[in-house]
Amino acid sequence: MINNNSPVNICWFRRDLRLDDNAALYHALKQGLPVVPLFIFDPNILDKLEEKADRRVTFIHAALADMQEQLVKLGSSLEVYYGRPDEVFQKLLDKYPVQKVFTNHDYEPYAVERDEAIRRLLNERGVSLHTYKDQVIFEKEEVVKDDGKPYTVFTPYSRRWKATLTDFQLKSYPVKKYHQHFYKQPPQKMPSLSSMGFWKTEIVFPAKAMREELIRKYKEQRDYPAIHGTSHLSVHLRFGTLSIRKLARKAAGLSETFLNELIWRDFYHMILWHFPHVGKGRAFRPEYEHIRWRNNEQEFECWCQGLTGYPIVDAGMRELNATGFMHNRVRMIVASFLSKHLLIDWRWGEAYFARKLLDFDLAANNGGWQWAAGSGCDAAPYFRVFNPYLQTKKFDPDLKYIRHWVPELEELSYPRPIVEHEVARKRCLEAYAKALKK
Repeated sequence: MINNNSPVNICWFRRDLRLDDNAALYHALKQGLPVVPLFIFDPNILDKLEEKADRRVTFIHAALADMQEQLVKLGSSLEVYYGRPDEVFQKLLDKYPVQKVFTNHDYEPYAVERDEAIRRLLNERGVSLHTYKDQVIFEKEEVVKDDGKPYTVFTPYSRRWKATLTDFQLKSYPVKKYHQHFYKQPPQKMPSLSSMGFWKTEIVFPAKAMREELIRKYKEQRDYPAIHGTSHLSVHLRFGTLSIRKLARKAAGLSETFLNELIWRDFYHMILWHFPHVGKGRAFRPEYEHIRWRNNEQEFECWCQGLTGYPIVDAGMRELNATGFMHNRVRMIVASFLSKHLLIDWRWGEAYFARKLLDFDLAANNGGWQWAAGSGCDAAPYFRVFNPYLQTKKFDPDLKYIRHWVPELEELSYPRPIVEHEVARKRCLEAYAKALKK
């Protein structure tokens, strides 16, 4: 039943949970029609989450509550639904005389299929869908080689990325200028976590502050897990509670190394867009599908629980399990250990990280795992096998990080190494060499 005879537009939030510097929201409000802000908890995504105390669902719920608080002050309200997007839009089209729907691009395979289905549904009802770039600085074909083909190696991509960058790409969208166009209505009730089969976690989420001193010292400090030398902003970029443009603008003036991390993010999203098979469980380099993985389930469980007998690996896995976060350097070490020391399929590790990481992002997670396993674009060569002992000596020499997460390090209860390093390295090189000869 239509509760308003005047036409409206809808702004559909997904990975962009903020009211400032938001491309789709800016374009929606600028049209001049009342804009209904919308978020959909999609069971097609939520039903795949194994843990009902999922930190990410709690994070999203909290971010929506924050947005709602801001909207109520403006005399408006978020409309939040739990249901399949096509069914939700059918309800909305019956409720409002909708003219247009605005949303920001999502590059993951499921999202692309979902958005096309919604576009068709809307078109059947005479409603148009308008989508915008928002979660990256450059997307799709915006940074490509001279022949129009996508880059598959990071360094030349990053050079072209920087050469293409102008102030325009980093400019914020002045959303506040059009706040008066939010649809006016009383606060609408939001589904509770429990009504969707989840419950709140008590985790303390990382702050959204862009600390200049940390960014300035990023190059010197980022590899040492015992130092608070990384920004912990990845979860805010993942769910869009922080604008990538604002962060890139700050990084560009303070640290090229930090900016490069944001470029890696664009790079992996570009790869996912051009090579969608990587997001569907397949290796970027097809020859790596021939590797005969050992896939020992008992060893995998030891890796998951942080009981491999390799302290740096165990510390990282325990940090992940306890907090939903793992230091970047340690992510590389534990990923290399699983795929090369234990010869366990990288997809097992990718799926475990997908379950546990607060900042889980399909493009970056897949890119990182395929890099570690050697099967990805611009990957570490297969014969590069991280030595956990040397990595520890270099990046945690005082064992400060390790002792925090592995307090029983010197006790008899701490397990012996699950495999001897040189034996594992030799086994890995033989298995990879054999597979890649085919």
